[in-house]
Amino acid sequence: MQHEYCNGQSATLLVGAKWRKSSFSGYQGNCVEVAELDSGEIAVRNSRFPQDAALIFTAAEWTAFVGGVGNGEFPS
Repeated sequence: MQHEYCNGQSATLLVGAKWRKSSFSGYQGNCVEVAELDSGEIAVRNSRFPQDAALIFTAAEWTAFVGGVGNGEFPS
């Protein structure tokens, strides 16, 4: 069954989400976690506050973001 998700909803409401941390995430609990949803969208949450709001991206938005990171469009 496919669910409908919206930005800002509690990450605990994302049914079946399997969260994983980026290998590039910071230390000391400052990590970003992502999960692919059954809708094909990508959810992002703060690992320090896993029950708080999640951001939801379409597959196209996520692909563009990851591509931008790879191209150095977001310098640290």
